[in-house]
Amino acid sequence: MAKIELGKIVPRWEWRTFGEEFGVAEENIKAHECTREIESSEVYILSKKSGENIKIRDTLMDIKVLRNAENDLEQWFPIMKATFPIGAEEAAEVFQAAGVEIDLNEGDTWQYDAFISQMVDTNSDLKAVGVFKKRYGYMIDGATVEIADLTIDGEAIRTTAVEDADPELVTNLVKKLGLSGYENISYIKAMRRMVGFED
Repeated sequence: MAKIELGKIVPRWEWRTFGEEFGVAEENIKAHECTREIESSEVYILSKKSGENIKIRDTLMDIKVLRNAENDLEQWFPIMKATFPIGAEEAAEVFQAAGVEIDLNEGDTWQYDAFISQMVDTNSDLKAVGVFKKRYGYMIDGATVEIADLTIDGEAIRTTAVEDADPELVTNLVKKLGLSGYENISYIKAMRRMVGFED
């Protein structure tokens, strides 16, 4: 088990929405060249008591916390990445981010399957949610834009997002693409609504 050194981080501002289709905005995005296409299967650990971003992808535990929310944008900041098996120290960070209190023994370690079955599935405040993503990425006006087809806990939905370190660029591009009329909602909030953790 090992934590991964995060190194220097330049946090990005994000605007994101979910739905079945995005009308003219989607046409505007797809008028640009798609620069990447990525498929991934991930597991998010959702909590009734926290809206932080806790996910597992490729046996890597990844925690991001919401540091800022301004002008209808959000800034998520990574605080931990660790490979399985994880120990009590890493597990403690997961549960702290999830806002739940768990008694841990210093020498305990968990492989992925054991962590989910023993530490998440047994806690009524937590839920492990499988997410399949097929993401299409674009570079527009210097910012990262994506459209993704998702399956979340067996339910199909789509998302689109604009991200960059410059919040003004993100805000202007959201307007330019025609996305201003859509709700800005993070992955975590959208999924918590879908599983009944949030209204």
